[in-house]
Amino acid sequence: MGDKRSLPDAFKYWDSNTVAKTVERFPERRTHFLTISGLPLNRLYTPLDIPDIDYVSDLGFPGEYPFTRGVQPTGYRGRLWTMRQYSGFATARESNQRFHFLLEQGQTGLSVAFDLPTQIGYDSDHPLAQGEVGKVGVSISSLADMETLFDGIPLDKVSTSMTINSPAAVLLAMYIAVAEKQGVTMENLRGTVQNDLLKEYVARGTYIFPPTPSMRIITDIFKFCSAHMPLWNTISISGYHIREAGSTAVQEVAFTLADGIAYVQAAIDAGLDVDDFASRLSFFFGSHSDFLEEIAKFRAARRLWARIMRERFGAKNDDSCKMRFHTQTAGCTLTAQQPDNNVVRVTLQALQAVLGGTQSLHTNSRDEALSLPTEESVQIALRTQQIIGYESGVSDTIDPLAGSYYIESLTDKIEQRASDYIKKIDDMGGVPIAIEKGFIQREIHEAAYEFQKSVDMSERIVVGVNKFTVDEEQKYDYLRVKPEAEKEQIESLRKLKQQRDEKEVQKTLNVLQTGAEGDTNLMPLILDAVKTYATLGEICDVLRGVFGEYKAADL
Repeated sequence: MGDKRSLPDAFKYWDSNTVAKTVERFPERRTHFLTISGLPLNRLYTPLDIPDIDYVSDLGFPGEYPFTRGVQPTGYRGRLWTMRQYSGFATARESNQRFHFLLEQGQTGLSVAFDLPTQIGYDSDHPLAQGEVGKVGVSISSLADMETLFDGIPLDKVSTSMTINSPAAVLLAMYIAVAEKQGVTMENLRGTVQNDLLKEYVARGTYIFPPTPSMRIITDIFKFCSAHMPLWNTISISGYHIREAGSTAVQEVAFTLADGIAYVQAAIDAGLDVDDFASRLSFFFGSHSDFLEEIAKFRAARRLWARIMRERFGAKNDDSCKMRFHTQTAGCTLTAQQPDNNVVRVTLQALQAVLGGTQSLHTNSRDEALSLPTEESVQIALRTQQIIGYESGVSDTIDPLAGSYYIESLTDKIEQRASDYIKKIDDMGGVPIAIEKGFIQREIHEAAYEFQKSVDMSERIVVGVNKFTVDEEQKYDYLRVKPEAEKEQIESLRKLKQQRDEKEVQKTLNVLQTGAEGDTNLMPLILDAVKTYATLGEICDVLRGVFGEYKAADL
């Protein structure tokens, strides 16, 4: 005869008898167990933790609303995620060599890192660029640099992601112009510009213009790509940098989706129909250290976004409700101590992203807490993805952790808490006002402080940092950007300015200024300027003159 007790009675008996006797003899490691986001963890999860879940309305089938189990009906059984390695350093010539190396190693998409001067709209010869040229990414000052960067790379065959925000329109225009020189039309280009300014004001700081003109440029890109670039993702709404700044998983979902709401609303206010642009929105998340919480986070974000698009914005097309996202393993978790440990961290974080259903993935390299990665390190990082994809078997079935009492309970909790944050931001008047009030920034700062405090007090263990330390570290050959790279870049720019048609350059810049002063879509004007070899800095200076520069308020 089977056990006839009800589940609540059986659970109560197990907890008060079987568990109590064991804990009395062998106490648990802590009195309270929490996720990294501070969500309390039960000792055990059962159907009692998900009593109200409805499979069809809350989970559904892959490729069907609300997309909790993924946006593709066959998951990775048809095609694996795009394997991108975020790369770029020194000059366009050196970065081009790295791109070719990665593609030869089996990478399936490019992801471009730009140096700090490029990210904030300065040419390599600007005084503020001194000492920063090519250090954290590739230096791009003109179309000539972009031509070198993609030399020998067929842009109709490769999907390219560019981590660029305030000058996104300029870099996108350069990419279009390079493709045209290759004979590739805009309609056939695939890729993404990050183009997410709201998170710059909150977490990253590579902004140029104030929020209002920044939102105008973003919606201009939406409109232009909607008409001319149907395969291009017009924005990558980034939670990654919010997480790197110290947010919790819940905050990452909430603030990222709140930014997404602001962009969708801005596009609708600019006259676009939601179903004309929403399918080309993409997202970008970090994959942190709490293995199961991160998987639940991806699932919760996907479901919550689908509901927002359908219920809040009235999207009629399923494609408009699909959250497609790129994932990067968490740079902030990498340690300078015992760098080889980072290989293990990255492996787990990459596996989380795959189990969470990412469309695209970058795996960090073991030495990135110390320097830009070497070729050997990026090869290991890429091989990590390939081993997960081709050897582990986890890509052969869709959303394999669905139905886990813990995963489903945690997915619900993250969605609910993120929804609460979004409502709070709505009540303030939206993301721009929440940023002005410093609300989002303070929430992130407090979360970062609490996490660091838990590490400092050894409440949370970081292997090799506050436990299992060693006296001597291994020595590595680190990649260093040579000072000659900056000189080479500046000299190349000087020659370009000597050879180009200055009258044509000035003519296009004057037209751009007039357009910026009015309400003309700026993308075609920027594209015209780029084709005359007007530089990034010159174009951004024109826009600075019209729009001004953003100054962050003291919190």
